[in-house]
Order: sequence, then C-alpha cells, then structure tokens
Amino acid sequence: MPHGQSVTCDATLTGHVSSHLNHEVDHLDEITMLLVGCLLGVTAVSAVQYYRQLRRAHREYVRAREAVEDIVLSINRQFKREAEKLESVAYRVQTAIAKGDSAISLVDDAAKKVGSLEAKALVDFESREKMTIRLDEVEKRLRDVVASQEDTKKRTANLEQQAKQFPTIPEIGLEGVIPIRREKAMAQLTETEVSVLEMLASEGPKTAPEIKLKVQLSREHTARLMKKLYEEGYLERDPSKIPFKYSVKKEMEKLLKKPQEQAT
Repeated sequence: MPHGQSVTCDATLTGHVSSHLNHEVDHLDEITMLLVGCLLGVTAVSAVQYYRQLRRAHREYVRAREAVEDIVLSINRQFKREAEKLESVAYRVQTAIAKGDSAISLVDDAAKKVGSLEAKALVDFESREKMTIRLDEVEKRLRDVVASQEDTKKRTANLEQQAKQFPTIPEIGLEGVIPIRREKAMAQLTETEVSVLEMLASEGPKTAPEIKLKVQLSREHTARLMKKLYEEGYLERDPSKIPFKYSVKKEMEKLLKKPQEQAT
C-alpha cells in the first residue's frame, strides 16, 4: 500500500475511534447524571421520611413530657398532703410530750414532797418504829390524795358528759347529814374549825379553795377539815357543782352568832 493511502486510513480510523470514544463519554455522562438524580431523589425521600419521623418523635416527646409533668404534679400534691398530715401528727406528738412533761413535773413535785417528808421523819423521830409508822401514814395520805384526785377526775368527766347530754341541770337541794346536838356542838371544835364556821355563817357558802385562802392552810389540810366538819354534821354542801360549796347548817347559825347579832 502506498504511503499516502496508509496515512489516510490511519486518519480515518483515528476519527472513528475518537467519535466512538466521544459517544461513550456522552453515554457515561448521561448514566452518571441519571444516577445522581436517582441518588438525589432517594436522598430527598429519605430526608422527608426522616423529617416526618422527627416530627412524630417530637410530638411523642411533648405528650410524654406533659404526662410526666402531670405525674410529677400529682406526686407533689400527694407529698404536700402527706406533709400536712405529718405536721398534724407532729403537733399532736408535741402536745402529748408537753402533757407528759407536765405529768413528770407533777410526779417530781410529789417525789420532792415525799423526800421532804422522809427527811422530816428521819429528823423528828428517833426510833425506827415511829419513823416507819410515820412513813406509812405519809404513804396512806398520798394514796388517799391520788384516789381523791382520780375520783374528782371521774366525777368531773361524768358531769361534763351529763352537761353535754342535758343543756339544763335541775336544781338539787343541799344534802343534809347527821343532825347536830346543840349541847355538844361547840365542845370538840378547834379554834380553826370555829373560825371557819363563823366565816361561813357571816359570809355565806364557799368552796374549799376559797376557804383555804381565808384560813391560810394547805390544800390537803383544808380539804380534810371541811370533810370532817361535813361528816360530823356541822356543814351542808352542794353536790351540783365542782368543787363543792359548803355552808353552815341553819341550827348552827344561832350558836355561831355573836350576842349583839342575836339581840338585833
């Protein structure tokens, strides 16, 4: 083959190859663009789905947060109610403790009095036998005082219950006891007892605490004195009120009046 024809064939072949390569490149570009478009579409769809899932998750989160807030609010209310109950219980416990302290104080006072009485017994009585008798008397008096207090509490409680059940209490007449023998009425009375009778005859009925202030005696001594005069028939008492009110019997008033009062 001549040299010119060979060059022409080579050029033609080269042109065909170049044209084919260009065609292939264009085809690859189209495929690439198609793939990129598909990827973009898939990405967009995925993004939309992910956004929807995020929105759904956000709504679930909001609902869950509201539910948790409601639960927390309910628990706080319950805690508040329990705290108020605990405060009420604590107040009652403090009140009970205060009452217990008061009772302990009373017991301590009684113990001090017993100790004082024991000390006086040790000083006043030389023999052990007399001291033992004295201590027995003190213990008996203490038991009597405790029994009297318990009886007074029970009577007070019963009267309070009766007062609640019955708004008005009918008048109860003064109760009488043993009649007085005039010839022996003043024979066995002490000066203190006579002064108490004269005071009641001149000033009218009084309670044991009021009489205690007048005669300057202890509460126990005054109570024993009034009980003695009542049981021996010198006094009358009104059981409708606590404490009792004592008054002189009618037949004793003439004996207790002074001569000038009787003359008038």
